[in-house]
Amino acid sequence: MIDPVVDKIQKHPKYAELQSKRNSFGWILTIMMMVVYYGYISLIAFNKPFLAQPIGSGVTSLGIPLGMGVIVFTIVITAIYVKRANKEYDDLTADILKDVNK
Repeated sequence: MIDPVVDKIQKHPKYAELQSKRNSFGWILTIMMMVVYYGYISLIAFNKPFLAQPIGSGVTSLGIPLGMGVIVFTIVITAIYVKRANKEYDDLTADILKDVNK
C-alpha cells in the first residue's frame, strides 16, 4: 500500500526533475572518479617504471603525488556534489514538499 503523500511526491513534476538532475550529475561524477581511480591503478599495474621515477634529487617517486592527487580529487568532487545538493537539490525538495503539503 502506497502512502498518499508519497504518491503525490512521485507524481510531482519537480520530483522527476530532481531525480533526473541528481542521477545525471551523480553518474558524471562517478565516471570521472572511476577514470581517475582506475587510471591510477592501471599505471600501477602496467607502467611501474613511470610511477617509480624520482622527483628531483629526493627519494619520493612520481607515484606518491599522483596517489595523493587521487585522494584530493575524491575530496573535491565530493565537495562539489555536496555544494550542489545543498543549493539546488534542497531547494527542489523544499518546493516539492511545500506543494504536496498544501
